[in-house]
Amino acid sequence: MHESITERLIMKKLIIISLCSLFAGTALAAGNPCGKEQLTDSPTAMITRPANYKPAVGDAGLGKKLWMDTKLSTNGMSCNACHANHGAFQASFAKPYPHKVQMAQDRLGLKLVHLDEMIQGCMVMPMAAKPLPWDSKELAALVAYTQTLQKTFRPGTAMPGNPCAMKPANPCEMKAANPCARK
Repeated sequence: MHESITERLIMKKLIIISLCSLFAGTALAAGNPCGKEQLTDSPTAMITRPANYKPAVGDAGLGKKLWMDTKLSTNGMSCNACHANHGAFQASFAKPYPHKVQMAQDRLGLKLVHLDEMIQGCMVMPMAAKPLPWDSKELAALVAYTQTLQKTFRPGTAMPGNPCAMKPANPCEMKAANPCARK
């Protein structure tokens, strides 16, 4: 069969998206081919609170702005990409921190996380960036804003599915046109 230029471009884009999905959360120690910078530290060590760390009080207004900011990531994501309208929050989000977060357990082996650690985990995993400095106003602001979201969260009201914890995409199973299928 004869492939058109459009079909080849679609296939190339799907391959790139698949590779980014595959490596975004599982190969950080080896470098993230989808991000601008490579991370060499263990993701678990990067998001674990340092010794003698004391969380600062943050500005929720700044946190709301940062929540929408794609410049925090290396892949164009923002916190809102996964969590718009309480999306991707599990029922445990309604509980006080520290608590179990499935993504942190599945990807990092952490049984319990504090909210600031989970924010750092999102920075490193889905957003493919370096964690924020622990003493930064940005981290404190994101914690403050996330706490405001937590107050309005009701389990069972979030959007279904967690786009940040998905398994790698299979371009042959896409709902739209299947570029791998031949007629």
